[in-house]
Amino acid sequence: LGLALYASSLCAASGAAFLYHDYCVIGAGPSGLQAAYFLQRAGRDYVVFERSHAPGSFFALYPRHRKLISINKRYTGKSNSEFNLRHDWNSLLSHDRRLLFRRYSRDFFPDADAMVRYLEDFASLLKLRVQYNTAIIHVTLERDGQAWNGHYFLLTDQDRQNYKCSSLLVATGTWVPNVVNFPGSEYVEGYETVSINPEDFAGQTVLILGRGNSAFETAENILGVTNFIHMVSRSRVRLSWATHYVGDLRAINNGLLDTYQLKSLDGLLEGNLEDLAIVKDKKGKLHITLRFYLENRNTSAGIDSVTLPQDELDNFATRAPYDRVIRCLGWKFDFSIYNRSLRMMPGKGNKKKYPQIKPSYESRSTRGLFVLGTASHSVDFRKSAGGFIHGFRYTTRAVHRLLENRHHGVPWPSTVYPITQLTNSIIKRVNEASGLYQMFSILADIILLRENATAFEYLEEYPVGVLAELETQTGRKAPNGLFVVIMEYGRNFSGADKDVFYYNRAVGEAQHAWQSNFLHPVIYYYKRLPTEREMRLRPPDWPLPRPDAVHHIVEDFLTDWTAPNAHILPLRRFLENCLSTDLRNFFAESCFLFAFTHQKLPPFCRQGYVRMQGLVGSEGLRRHAVEAGLLEDYAPTDFPGDRPPDSREGSQDQLLRDHAIPVHPLQHLVNAKDE
Repeated sequence: LGLALYASSLCAASGAAFLYHDYCVIGAGPSGLQAAYFLQRAGRDYVVFERSHAPGSFFALYPRHRKLISINKRYTGKSNSEFNLRHDWNSLLSHDRRLLFRRYSRDFFPDADAMVRYLEDFASLLKLRVQYNTAIIHVTLERDGQAWNGHYFLLTDQDRQNYKCSSLLVATGTWVPNVVNFPGSEYVEGYETVSINPEDFAGQTVLILGRGNSAFETAENILGVTNFIHMVSRSRVRLSWATHYVGDLRAINNGLLDTYQLKSLDGLLEGNLEDLAIVKDKKGKLHITLRFYLENRNTSAGIDSVTLPQDELDNFATRAPYDRVIRCLGWKFDFSIYNRSLRMMPGKGNKKKYPQIKPSYESRSTRGLFVLGTASHSVDFRKSAGGFIHGFRYTTRAVHRLLENRHHGVPWPSTVYPITQLTNSIIKRVNEASGLYQMFSILADIILLRENATAFEYLEEYPVGVLAELETQTGRKAPNGLFVVIMEYGRNFSGADKDVFYYNRAVGEAQHAWQSNFLHPVIYYYKRLPTEREMRLRPPDWPLPRPDAVHHIVEDFLTDWTAPNAHILPLRRFLENCLSTDLRNFFAESCFLFAFTHQKLPPFCRQGYVRMQGLVGSEGLRRHAVEAGLLEDYAPTDFPGDRPPDSREGSQDQLLRDHAIPVHPLQHLVNAKDE
């Protein structure tokens, strides 16, 4: 009977009507709404499924103590909106200036309720197509050679309504609590349900399992009312200022480190949680022991029959009984709704809480299935900001651009400039681009050179992990070589065991730029596009294969890479060496003399002066150039704009002598060492 009922339900399901959309987005959190925004702006057929009655349901519950650790820096001293996004970790990308998070909170670390309001307004003001109270409970495939990816995605919600999609964007985040099972784990309270009222912990002794921000957030809340707090985890504490990873312990939550190191009873311990066991005594106290002590023993017989570590080692660290044990082990991805046909597999090692995806954020096993937001963090786990709003708002835009090219023939956005603008274009981007800055080592600007290096095509924020596939993924060609502009920290500067405050930690000289420790721009030059094999065999911890040439722009205390001597000149000379050309700018008078004295004009003269563009010399302009250090201070002579119409003073020799081609004073400097 059961088999018959099951078969009939399958028939009913197969006969049910499917509501079709080109794109289905599961989850109306920040990444789901960000994807919806780009799809809507492009005029695509899409729908967002959200199980709750409002967007951002995760933030309605978490963090439990309601303070976000994403910074909301409202003032930077600059009006450049792109630059300001470098220090706004909460806003999503949109054209609407009303939807900047600084309009929703004045706090540097905002309240989570402000994020809930922000996401509600983002969805409503932009009129995003979100279908609320729709929980997708099953996803499977239907093979079809006519489909975009050779199959359709079939989705079923809690009301047995079926949907069919050509492309599936998973933006559900990681929301399933990580649970460790060991003897006595039934006595453990979860972060998701434990009381947040400090008075409930007054005079109690507490053990916290975990060592992330949720664990320290919980400890911070009860630090002033408990007898003492112990915290145990399998790994040592990782401080975000040492690792340069925003997911590690942030200073706002690390009060327990003070009380531990200043010997105020609280403490941190390292150990494998699966080796632990908890035994409850008659008074309700919880005793910590080890699993192997309980093997072949009847724990229900009482605490007196159980061997505790302190029975053999009388100074065992956790020999004091605890009133409460709290689990704060973070979350993992929910794999349960995906049919085996999708082959959604967890990652390996410390990435097992995320699904396996490619550097393009597409599933390794199923074409057309992309993972967005926090769940896509396996691409840059413990490296960059891809698991957080200020990172995945850019990776979501990158995925949208990949989809636009693949399914709609819209190439990756680009701009073509004359080669004389190469230095300026790079300097502009490294000084203001937020995507490069937040997703360092993951997203990069790509500069495609045109034939004979007379022009270049500029592509912004492309995932470097798929650089070898650039031509097929973007619809752009790279036959003449390319530059890759990326941001990096120093190779050996970040780590849990690193002292990042040591003397002489910063580099100030351009010739030592390759030794820069803090975040700084790096430019890679390739004569041809790297292959997939070269990408696989790249050196450990390198974002890219070995280039034909590489240049580090020296780190800057103000993250302002506009210094003429330290930043711009070495960069320009590096580019000139790679291209075997002169990228300097010249006044019209210099181009005029070049035309009479040289067989080949510099690109700036060919693209400017010869086309009747450029600045005509005058005494005022000359004086300004001299005062700015751009020209030598030689004896003034008349310019066409200053001389009477019929004046014919001066010979050709005098012209060549007085209008000598100016030599920039910085040209006497030797090239900074590029490595």
